[in-house]
Amino acid sequence: MANLATGTAPKKLSRRNASLGDRIFDTLNIIFLCLLMVVTLYPFLNTLALSLNRAMDSIRGGIYIWPRDVSLENYKYVFQQSTIFHATLISILRLVIGSITTVFCSAMVAYTISREDFVLRKFITIAFVLTAYVNPGLIPNYLNIRDLGLIDSFWVYIWPGLIGVFNLILIRSFIDGLPDSILESGRIDGAGEFRTFFSIVLPLCLPVLATVALFTAVYQWNSWLDVFLYNSSNIKLSTLQYELQKILQNSSASSSAASAFSNPDAAANAVTPLAVRATMTIVASVPMILMYPFLQKYFVKGMMVGGVKG
Repeated sequence: MANLATGTAPKKLSRRNASLGDRIFDTLNIIFLCLLMVVTLYPFLNTLALSLNRAMDSIRGGIYIWPRDVSLENYKYVFQQSTIFHATLISILRLVIGSITTVFCSAMVAYTISREDFVLRKFITIAFVLTAYVNPGLIPNYLNIRDLGLIDSFWVYIWPGLIGVFNLILIRSFIDGLPDSILESGRIDGAGEFRTFFSIVLPLCLPVLATVALFTAVYQWNSWLDVFLYNSSNIKLSTLQYELQKILQNSSASSSAASAFSNPDAAANAVTPLAVRATMTIVASVPMILMYPFLQKYFVKGMMVGGVKG
């Protein structure tokens, strides 16, 4: 079809017409991306193979991306623990409640300090940023949590990290990049600050909110130190990550005991710290792997905050 503007046929791009330099560049790019894919996938595939291989056989080494002696004993050992399912429920509740509250509260504060007519805008921004540079330490933080009455409480997983400085700056930068005409049109129609925030700002900030939600979900799911510090005496508030840490510690003792048995079947089915660590990694990473594809398009957009201004 002729080009309507110039009356000439458009040129067709073909690899046969590409120069030698372009072909070399494309070939090197393909090789580099293939190597990057291998480097990225190999650790996960190797860990998966170790988790599906018989533990005592894994000690011999030589397992790469495929199990040599397939067995589900490692997963049976992990899931036969009586507290594992309740701990998983607590981790899911922590992930859902923590992610929703963190995203919502961070978005509200970010919208507030992004308004130029807000009197305390600079003061509050500086106060939040200073917390990223000044860390009070473990003991003062523990005393603060104790004085707030959050010891042996589920809310110790939520309130301390309700508003993160990184999340706050990320959302505020995205809001600053929104066209002022959109917000002004809402105010002309009689929308107040709350209606502007819920009806205009939140829908437009969906990419960056999804990014913050992903960061928060990963943190909430993987965190176990706060369980050890504040709720280690309450088994009902234990999370999956903390229980997996305890299973890993117990696996060394069980492996040593099994190796002393005269029954060869018991020794063959014994677990090892290496196998348990691989199994724990797979169990803990599967929820995040399943979550990421649904947030990928928003994650990519959110990470481009500040790249293009409207």
